[in-house]
Amino acid sequence: MVVMEESLRTLTRVFRRECHRVLDSERTTIQGADGMLMVLQLAMAGVNKQEHGDFGVVLSEVLAAWKYFLLDKLQLSHNDIPLPQNYDLIRKEYDCFLKRTNTVDLIDVFIMFKELRINEDPEEPLTAMQLFQFLIGEKESLEKMDPFPLCPATPSNKAICSPQIQRVVRRVFCFYLGLLVNSKNDLALAYTLDNPDRSLGHSAFTDLRHAACDSASSLFLTVTSFVRAIQLGGKGYAPPESHPLRKHVKGLSEFLNFVDQCQEVLGETPNPREAGSKLVSSIRAALVKGRSNGDPVYLAAEDTAKSLKERIGQIHTMQTHSVVGTGISPARPKAYAINHSTAYGGRETVKVLMTLLDEEALAPPCRNKAELLSEDHAVLNGSSGACLLTLYKSPDAPTGSSPKPLRNRILSQQEHIKSKVVRPTIRSQFACTYKDDELPLNRVLEFPSTSQLPTCMHPAPKKPIPLPVTVEEEHDPTGMDISVKEATNLRGPSQNSSEEQPGPQRESSPIESAPSKEEKRTSPLRKDPLPRLLLEAWGKGTLKLQARSLSLVRANSPAFSDCNLLTSDALFWQ
Repeated sequence: MVVMEESLRTLTRVFRRECHRVLDSERTTIQGADGMLMVLQLAMAGVNKQEHGDFGVVLSEVLAAWKYFLLDKLQLSHNDIPLPQNYDLIRKEYDCFLKRTNTVDLIDVFIMFKELRINEDPEEPLTAMQLFQFLIGEKESLEKMDPFPLCPATPSNKAICSPQIQRVVRRVFCFYLGLLVNSKNDLALAYTLDNPDRSLGHSAFTDLRHAACDSASSLFLTVTSFVRAIQLGGKGYAPPESHPLRKHVKGLSEFLNFVDQCQEVLGETPNPREAGSKLVSSIRAALVKGRSNGDPVYLAAEDTAKSLKERIGQIHTMQTHSVVGTGISPARPKAYAINHSTAYGGRETVKVLMTLLDEEALAPPCRNKAELLSEDHAVLNGSSGACLLTLYKSPDAPTGSSPKPLRNRILSQQEHIKSKVVRPTIRSQFACTYKDDELPLNRVLEFPSTSQLPTCMHPAPKKPIPLPVTVEEEHDPTGMDISVKEATNLRGPSQNSSEEQPGPQRESSPIESAPSKEEKRTSPLRKDPLPRLLLEAWGKGTLKLQARSLSLVRANSPAFSDCNLLTSDALFWQ
């Protein structure tokens, strides 16, 4: 195992020393085994998008293509393994992603070693089959424990601090440091954009990726140019309000401000050990902000920050006392100097960070591929179902061809019906002038069956036909019920015209029209029962006479021959 580690470090050391001869930038970073598998998954999903219109790929297909891809790139025999579908397009997409992000993989480092080595370097420290076994993780001699310490096995955090959380937290630390070295690494920005939570989820990353494709630039450069145009540019230079990134200004500004703070530490701190310690502390403070001491991410961040600070100090000490060094001297003004056309300082710190990132790329691959490709990205932010593949997948626009589930449609319809229920309102004294709302259609078309008919014992009486003279029924003390209709039928209607006296009549007050005692004795009221009942009804307020029917009452009762209707509610004697 020690021989394998030394062989891999020899490959990366020679590559880092002589890469200026074959690469345009000395800030090119190396993708490890896990990074190579994630890039392959994105490449396969992109090819499926081009061929079938769906950005996605099955995990089993990725693992099958992964083995064939390693054998093919290492130029080993792969006759017994079936050729993956559209392999040429997948390989082309994979190489384009690495070139676009200014990265190389371990196989590229192994291939370039043969032409980059010099006489003092070993001829072949590692064979192609050994590298394949290391990348695929099949050989037992290559399996080792995680390079970072786990949390102590105490009852409080034994089940909380899982190796997955430790692995993801360490990867986020390294991606932040790698973004300071290589700002073109889109994979690093995808992991650090919303870690910690800045409300830059799937929608924000999709808008950012589309904007980067339109401008043909990296994701980090797109963020930088957009935020700088808003912060420094005037009205004429600021992006329009319709820009898709306008709704993510707050989160993008927070992310860029944090990276700017790290760049300031990198350029203004001359001591690499101190600068590296400050950078790691800043990343740790951002990740643990708002988390309790017992949170698994908090514990993992503490352990990772401690181990990285120790390793940065060891690398700085090793480079200081090393005679050979990395081949790049701060005092030597070469065209391939590490800060050529780039940052304003911190060359020694950048060298230390690049050595640290090269060692991280040599870490053994993750054993659980399903966790690596499907669950790792959701460990820190807690978003359900969010993985790197989902993050790169553009959300589908609604077409209406795929309806909602039946349960959701029923619930939405019930809520819509409840919202239409009219609540009883308080009406004013003029409610009689309101027009009631029309009955709904279901009430109009409702035909009750015989089983729905009213079954009360005493149904309401039918409404009587209105008569000219309406008198409420008066129960006679003697037991006889007398109605207006029976009283008016005692005499014929032929006497109506003969009884009426033409000419105006004199109005009199109730005092003047009061009869005397002899008149009361001889009054027809004592002989004819109808006037008495009418007067009693009028006294109780239940008598309602119409002016047109007064002649009928006077004709049928001689007692009312001297009565005149002054109002609709009162009778006065003349």
